[in-house]
Amino acid sequence: MSKHQGSCLCGQIHFEIDGDFERFFLCHCEHCRKDTGSAHAANLFSSSAKLKWTAGENNITQFNLPGTRHSRSFCRTCGSAVPMVQMEGALLVVPAGSLNSEVHLEPDAHIFVASRAGWDQGLEKVPAFEKFPS
Repeated sequence: MSKHQGSCLCGQIHFEIDGDFERFFLCHCEHCRKDTGSAHAANLFSSSAKLKWTAGENNITQFNLPGTRHSRSFCRTCGSAVPMVQMEGALLVVPAGSLNSEVHLEPDAHIFVASRAGWDQGLEKVPAFEKFPS
């Protein structure tokens, strides 16, 4: 069984995940692209792992998009995405980038690719830099 730690960008929220992730999806739906301001969200899913808030739980805000099943939990100070429990406690969704510990999983799939941004094609061909280019 795995154990992970994570936090938000400003450090006010800290959490632990005790258990394994079953799925890892890169979601290209229009809602996840808006949430992240990027090409996709990267979320880990578990039906058995347990979430424990170790600091800042009172600083979490949840947004539920009306008319959809789309939800987002985030730090009200810095806006960082944080884990949330969905489906009446049956599913833990963890933004992969919120973890401070290493995840030894590769994504299972890109999902909702019909909604993929037009500029999100062939990105492996774009130059890569180890830090901000000068």
